[in-house]
Amino acid sequence: MLGTPEECKVELFRNPNIDWLGKKWYFLSFSLIFSVAGVLSMIFWHGIPRGVDFKGGTEITVPFDTAPNVDHIRQALERAGVKDFTTQQISTPTGQKGNEVVISLPESTDQQHDAGRTAIENALNANYHDSGYGQPSVQIVGPTAGTQLQHQAELATGYSLIGMLVYLWFRFELIYGVAAVVAVFHDTLITVGAFSLTNQEITLTVIAAILTLIGYSMNDTIVVFDRIRENLAMSRREPLTDVVNRSINQTLSRTVISSGLTFLTVMSLYLFGGAVLHGFSFALVVGILIGTYSSIAVAAPMLVAYQDWRRSRGKLSSLPAKRAKA
Repeated sequence: MLGTPEECKVELFRNPNIDWLGKKWYFLSFSLIFSVAGVLSMIFWHGIPRGVDFKGGTEITVPFDTAPNVDHIRQALERAGVKDFTTQQISTPTGQKGNEVVISLPESTDQQHDAGRTAIENALNANYHDSGYGQPSVQIVGPTAGTQLQHQAELATGYSLIGMLVYLWFRFELIYGVAAVVAVFHDTLITVGAFSLTNQEITLTVIAAILTLIGYSMNDTIVVFDRIRENLAMSRREPLTDVVNRSINQTLSRTVISSGLTFLTVMSLYLFGGAVLHGFSFALVVGILIGTYSSIAVAAPMLVAYQDWRRSRGKLSSLPAKRAKA
């Protein structure tokens, strides 16, 4: 015989009583460190590394039988007359040098694209025919198409944030929506900053991963907010700090189980998915961790900060606790 839903519910923690808001300054310090580091990297160090999808150009991925010497490849290309190229050896998930090398040429005319690709293939045939390499894969994107793709990616991210703000404004209240969008922007900033710090290129698949983590982080935040609203309806005279702490603790098991299982999945994708999915899975690994963290450490404390701000101005400080509209 099956039990009640409460009896069947899986819980990792029995009545946790963690003072999350008491640790808000530690959380703020953590967020500032990683956010500022990413912003500094984007401004002064690596910029925002854009893949050929956005910056345009020719990208040739060459698989070798064994890990090649990238310096030798550069010398071979220079002897063949290839100019303004960059090379990057794709590392394995364990950090070891992989067997694939990406050779990138800047955006140019179609004739220059063909000439550069032919020169690279001739250099490889002349210097690495005996050592063995597989069929190179070539990706060509024109500068106009790259600019359009970048603009569309920016619009997709911006519209998703605006749409979520409007939805939460309608379903909850404006402050809930603002807190959730700030938390998601925080997640996106740290994720993009992680790509800049590690100098990994952002491609269309990475944008897809960022949009995915935006939705995932927002869903996790809504779960916490919904519990806060329910508890506010039952405990109107209780301090908001206590209500928020209790709400986070009540949803902690659900958060850890759902985020933990998702994290294990994307980590497996990162470790075993190969070079093609490396950027996509890296964005999800970072995003799942930061998105789960921000629901607790960024979004929820903003509600308390909003109440404190209203109190300082002599206004009513209680957050609305009405039910969502049908």
